[in-house]
Amino acid sequence: MPVVTFADLEELRGRIGREVAVSDWLAVTQDRIDRFAEATEDRQWIHLDRERAARSPFGGTIAHGFLTLSLIPHLFANALRLPPAGMSINYGLDRVRFTSPVLAGQRVRARFELLDIRDAAGPAVDLRWKVTIEVEGAVKPACIAETIVRRFEEVRG
Repeated sequence: MPVVTFADLEELRGRIGREVAVSDWLAVTQDRIDRFAEATEDRQWIHLDRERAARSPFGGTIAHGFLTLSLIPHLFANALRLPPAGMSINYGLDRVRFTSPVLAGQRVRARFELLDIRDAAGPAVDLRWKVTIEVEGAVKPACIAETIVRRFEEVRG
């Protein structure tokens, strides 16, 4: 998918209420799942034990829901280019749902719908996005979340 680029936030404001971009597909490999399990110390068998997971209703190991969620910044950067900011941070999440599993080896991509742009404290704005993470070939998405990114136009320090 082509990267969608915005020259300024006013141009982006014109897209409120609409889908803005779709990322490329990203493989969620067993190695990625294993490394996430180690980083978070969440070593539940459904993520790591291939033999036991093969007998589960999923038929194999699945990605952690939080792994799927944590891919949003990468998928965002893959899909969108916003004008430079002094700093951007993940400000929060609302209405997060894991609606379908991501099996090891499947590919995911994200759809980004701009819900709102609001002024925030200091020289900052909050960008609220609805993010739908799709699984290639699946009927239901893996995750639907509202994310808030706080952009500081200038950072002093």
